[in-house]
Amino acid sequence: MEKQNEMLAGISAESTEHHRVVSQQEWIEERKELLKKEKELTRLNDELARQRRTLPWVKIDKLYSFETEQGSQTLSDLFGGKSQLIIYHFMFGPGWKEGCPGCSFLADHIDGANLHLAHHDVSVVVVSRAPLQELLPFKNRMEWKFKWVSSFGSDFNYDYFVSFTQEQIANGEVYYNYRNQINDEGTESPGTSVFFKDGSGNIYHTYSSYSRAGDILIGAHNYLDLTPKGRNEDSTMDWMRHHDKYDDFKKDSGSCCH
Repeated sequence: MEKQNEMLAGISAESTEHHRVVSQQEWIEERKELLKKEKELTRLNDELARQRRTLPWVKIDKLYSFETEQGSQTLSDLFGGKSQLIIYHFMFGPGWKEGCPGCSFLADHIDGANLHLAHHDVSVVVVSRAPLQELLPFKNRMEWKFKWVSSFGSDFNYDYFVSFTQEQIANGEVYYNYRNQINDEGTESPGTSVFFKDGSGNIYHTYSSYSRAGDILIGAHNYLDLTPKGRNEDSTMDWMRHHDKYDDFKKDSGSCCH
């Protein structure tokens, strides 16, 4: 841990040691100017959320089957009696020994939110393509409580553009985040999809987001963004680890998030 702290200090020195120091009154004046921009951003975020809710919906007629701890379940079953369903597409492919560190970082925030979302007509379910028997040991290791299911053998991940076949990868491009792009990350990518079920049982796809859009679900980033050192990254999320692996800080350059 001491070595980790020394490394953190070295990484941040350049950005903090030459920072401006002013009087309290000067600080207040500059802080008030920044507050104007923060309020503007809050209003913009509110408007963006409103526009998100006005997007058209797509009716889901395809039947999907998921492997769960309660047995085989359909997409309708995953709602768990709620009318709204948020699915996090967690990067964990067949044969992997553990889940993506970045997806795990986000997943660390789910159980806390679920204390409240479950009482607000929202179910949150995590879906990965690995078979359930490969997911559960890692879930237990991470001590997560949320519902995690497998879409193994289903088209679900492919239909929502978070998994790619070897043929797609061999062609050099995949469709991800609403555009064709070069894929050098393998068969799995992260994302979030939202569904609504009406009183007649009809299911609609209302929203999906990918890549850094998942930031909105990561509370730890918001804490870090308040601090002088910020996220303290050399590249996106390079500081982050599985929460039981921080003794290996900045040593594993092979993470899927780096």
